Amino acid sequence: MRKFFRIPTSGLKRRWIRSSFLVILVSLLVVTAAISVFIAANYYAAVRTGLETKAKTATDFFANYVAKSYGEYYDSAYRYTESFEDADRLELQFMDAEGRVMMSTFGISAGSSSTPDVTEAIQSREISSWVGRMPSTGERVMSVSAPMIYSDRVVGVMRYITSLDAVDAQVLFNVLAVCALGAVIMLLVIFINLVFIRSVIEPVTEITKMTGRIAQGSYGIQIDKDYHDEIGEMVDSINEMSLKIAQSEKIQTEFISSVSHELRTPLTAITGWGETLIYNENLDGETKKGIAIILKEARRLTKMVEELLEFTRMEDGRFTLNIELIDIVAELEDSIFTYRELLRQDELELIYEPYMDEIPLIPGDPSRLKQVFLNLFDNAAKYGREGKRIEVTVSLDTSYVIICIRDFGPGVPADELDNVKMKFYKGSNAKDRGSGIGLAVCDEIIRFHGGTLTLENAEGGGLLVTVRLPVSSSV
Repeated sequence: MRKFFRIPTSGLKRRWIRSSFLVILVSLLVVTAAISVFIAANYYAAVRTGLETKAKTATDFFANYVAKSYGEYYDSAYRYTESFEDADRLELQFMDAEGRVMMSTFGISAGSSSTPDVTEAIQSREISSWVGRMPSTGERVMSVSAPMIYSDRVVGVMRYITSLDAVDAQVLFNVLAVCALGAVIMLLVIFINLVFIRSVIEPVTEITKMTGRIAQGSYGIQIDKDYHDEIGEMVDSINEMSLKIAQSEKIQTEFISSVSHELRTPLTAITGWGETLIYNENLDGETKKGIAIILKEARRLTKMVEELLEFTRMEDGRFTLNIELIDIVAELEDSIFTYRELLRQDELELIYEPYMDEIPLIPGDPSRLKQVFLNLFDNAAKYGREGKRIEVTVSLDTSYVIICIRDFGPGVPADELDNVKMKFYKGSNAKDRGSGIGLAVCDEIIRFHGGTLTLENAEGGGLLVTVRLPVSSSV
C-alpha cells in the first residue's frame, strides 16, 4: 500500500499527478466551501424563521385576544413573561416604544437595547432580526424583534433572543464532516491516479529504459509485451526496430570484416614492394619521393584496416586479452620512447613526469595497453599540434593507476565530448581521414581491463585524456 501512495517526483508522472490533482483539489475546495456556506446559511435561516414565526404568532395573539387597550399592554406583557414556557432556551423581552427594556424572562430590567433589530422594528413596523454579540456579555446571539401596534401606533416591541453557541457547534460539526468527506474523496482520487500511473506510466518508463539500452548498442534485445493496446503496439514497433538495427549492424560488421581482410593482402604487397623500391639507387629523387608517398598512404590504410579488424573482433565477441601481471609504468615509458622521436620530428615536445613512489604490478595485456597509449599519443599529436607539447603523468590512488595525457590544442567542442568515443564518429576538429574508430577501440580495450577512459577539456585549453586501470584483477 505504501508503494501506491508514494507520490512520483519526476518527469511525466509528476506532471500527471500535478495537473490532475490541481483540477480535482480546486474543484473539491469550491464544492466544500459551497456546501459549508449552504449548511451554515440553512441552520441560521431555520433559527431565524422559527423565531420570526414565534414572534409573529405572539404579537398577533396579543393584538387580537390579550390586550384590549393600550393600558392593558404592560399587564399582559407581564403575565405573558411570567408564563413563558421556553425561558430555558430563549430570552423574551418586552420594550416600550423608545426601545427601553421593561420586562424580561431574565428578570425585570430597565435600560435600552442598542442592537439594530429593535430600532428597525420600531421604525419599519416590521419584524426585524439581528446576529451579533451582545454588548453586555459578548455572547454570539440571534435576536428577532416584532413591533406591538395598537391604534395604528407602535406601543412596544416583543423581542426573542437565543444563544448561537449550540448552532455554531452544529454548523462547525457539519462543515468538518463535509471537509472529511472531501479529504476521503481526494485520497480516493489519489489512489485511482496512482493505480492508473502504475498500470500505464510505469510500463512506459520500462520501455524508455529498454530503448535507452538499444540506443547504447544493445541491438536486438526485445521488450516483453504485456499489453494489447497502444502500449503493446509501441512495444511491437520498438522490437521490430531493434531487430532491424541488429540485422543492419551484423551486415555492416560482416562487410567491414570482409573488406578489411581483402585489403590486407594488396596493402601488404604494396608496402613490401614500396620498401624494396625506395632503396633502389637507380631511381631518381622525384621517383623516390613518389614511392615515399605511396608507402605513407599504404601504412595509413594498413592502420585503418587493423583498426577495423580490431573493431569487428570486438563486435562479434572474438576479442580476447592475454592477461598477466605487468609493470604499467614500464609499458607506458616504452610507448613514450617509441613515439617521442616521431613527435620531435613534428616539433612537438613530450613531457613525462614519472611517479616517484612504487606502483605495484597490475593485471593487463601489455600489447593491447601499448596500442592504447600509442593511439592516444597519435591523437594528441594530430589535434594538439598548435600547443607544441604533450604532457603525460602517472599517479596512484587506493584502487587505480591513473594515467593522464594532455595536449594544448583547441580541445573538443563541449557538445561533442559525449560522442568522440563513439564508433565512426568524427568531430568538427577532425584533422585526417581516419576511420573514426580509434578512440572507440581504445575505450573498449580499457573497459575490458575493468578500467575507464574519459575525455574532458582541460582548464586553460587542450584535451585531457584520463585512463584509470584497476590495481587488482576485475576481468
